[in-house]
Amino acid sequence: MTIRFDDRVALVTGAGNGLRRAHALGLAARGATVVVNDLGGTRDGQGGSPVAAQAVADEIIAAGGKAMANGANITDVDAVQEMIVAIKDAYGRLDIVVNNAGILRDKSFAKMTMDDFDAVIDVHLRGSAIVTHAAWPLLREQTYGRVVFTTSPSGLYGNFGQSNYSAAKMGVVGLMNTLHMEGAKYDIRVNCLAPTAFTRMTDDLGMPEPAAKTLDPESVTPAVVYLVSEDAPSRTIMSAAAGSFTVTQLVETEGVWLPPEARTADDLAAQFAKVQDRSSGERLYANAGEQTTYFVTRAMASQSAS
Repeated sequence: MTIRFDDRVALVTGAGNGLRRAHALGLAARGATVVVNDLGGTRDGQGGSPVAAQAVADEIIAAGGKAMANGANITDVDAVQEMIVAIKDAYGRLDIVVNNAGILRDKSFAKMTMDDFDAVIDVHLRGSAIVTHAAWPLLREQTYGRVVFTTSPSGLYGNFGQSNYSAAKMGVVGLMNTLHMEGAKYDIRVNCLAPTAFTRMTDDLGMPEPAAKTLDPESVTPAVVYLVSEDAPSRTIMSAAAGSFTVTQLVETEGVWLPPEARTADDLAAQFAKVQDRSSGERLYANAGEQTTYFVTRAMASQSAS
């Protein structure tokens, strides 16, 4: 194994089942000390039990690895802070944070209550922020860190009945974009994983058994291992499923510049085919300021030309 995590400490949230368990085992197999965090609740976020997290930690230890179970609720700021303190007290450091805890409360937007919307946002988006925020000072102090947020094809592309989940999963992409910039000087690399796997979270979708078998959680874990490795990229959205690995990028079309006299909705409608045309080139920005600079520079050049 070229990629190793000896002397590295990894925190994996929601690691009692499914994808998260596979990630924890995969990191431990490569030498990482793994903190297995899992509240142990139901798929929709009810209840809690330490059994799942402890079972995974015991599995790692039985295989000759090092692990510690933790049942903190990632939406509880104080509990998460206590977890980070416990990790530092036990191991002296924290190198890797894999944010993967989640719940589902799927309904069409018309039938969804705002309580269901808020609950999913609270775990997937706010919970990821709480965990990373608590770990951030330690990562900065070490001048080393690898952070993965779990996004989803539902966030990137949408999925019927998952407006809450989709909104949360696109939210972590924005969080990644900014933390990538803020962490760069401290060698903190921040990425997103968009996995698809057949787990407890998806076992009611009626997927045919042959297809479900291809979507095993273990086939996703190589993406996590790479994204938290020493030579990991940063600000990468990697999708992984059934042995396929791809990268999604947010790009912008060339679009059009409208002179002041033509800046009306009617003129824009007339030009919309050109605005959305991708054949004339697309741009990938490093940050929001680059887009603003491009718009201003283009406007000044176009005004001068006219």
